[in-house]
Amino acid sequence: MTKQVLLTIAGLQYMGEEMNDPVEIVTAGDYYNRNGKHYVLYDEVVEGCTGHIQNTIKIGEESLEVMKKGLSNVHMIFEKNKKNMSCYSTPFGNMTIGILANDIDVKESEKNIDIEVKYSLEVNYEHYADCSIQMNIKSKDAGDFSLRQ
Repeated sequence: MTKQVLLTIAGLQYMGEEMNDPVEIVTAGDYYNRNGKHYVLYDEVVEGCTGHIQNTIKIGEESLEVMKKGLSNVHMIFEKNKKNMSCYSTPFGNMTIGILANDIDVKESEKNIDIEVKYSLEVNYEHYADCSIQMNIKSKDAGDFSLRQ
């Protein structure tokens, strides 16, 4: 994997029988591997706000961590069958979130890492939605930049 990567993140939320519109971002980032863990760093711009969010994604064999610093601050930990609580600080206020990952799938090759996480999300100690997130990290020289199906 090269230092420069293209990152695609797609997320879905299911609230009862209703599915919210999917959210997808594609951005450039920096990749490195340390002690058997994959790291991706990228900046996120928030519409209508001055400043940005520095994001760090840490990928293990059976875990995913997302750390945000700047306009929003949070350290979200996704571990299979374990609920992790965190304070999510945003420009609009703070909330307590709980994440219970039901499934984490990480597939990696020389120029590509695919991650899929299915999880339950709590906001302020109440179930909010069942969610899924897909991430695709590709070396910038890999050529094909689509999410796996």
